[in-house]
Amino acid sequence: MTAILWTPPAQDDLQAVYDYIANESPHYADIVVDRILQAVARIDRFPESGRIVPELNRRDIREIIWRSYRIVYRLMQSGAQAHVLTVFRSERLLALRPDLGGPA
Repeated sequence: MTAILWTPPAQDDLQAVYDYIANESPHYADIVVDRILQAVARIDRFPESGRIVPELNRRDIREIIWRSYRIVYRLMQSGAQAHVLTVFRSERLLALRPDLGGPA
């Protein structure tokens, strides 16, 4: 089993998704966030099920695509942990940051 940890930036991203959708429909915002959480939960049993992030091409940084969202995570300690790094709209490219394996 893989422990799933949400980084503070990923928590902020998920809250931003909720806030944006909740402007129109708090009910639908609850559903979307719940479904994103369900998509992430599969990492527990299948840590390598996400695809390798194309912008980085690193085996330890993977992503789950759920509808129009990309959920990026890093496998740590040989898959014993997965750190969710960011959640963002799939039409965007990944913004490279040091914590995502990119330049500062």
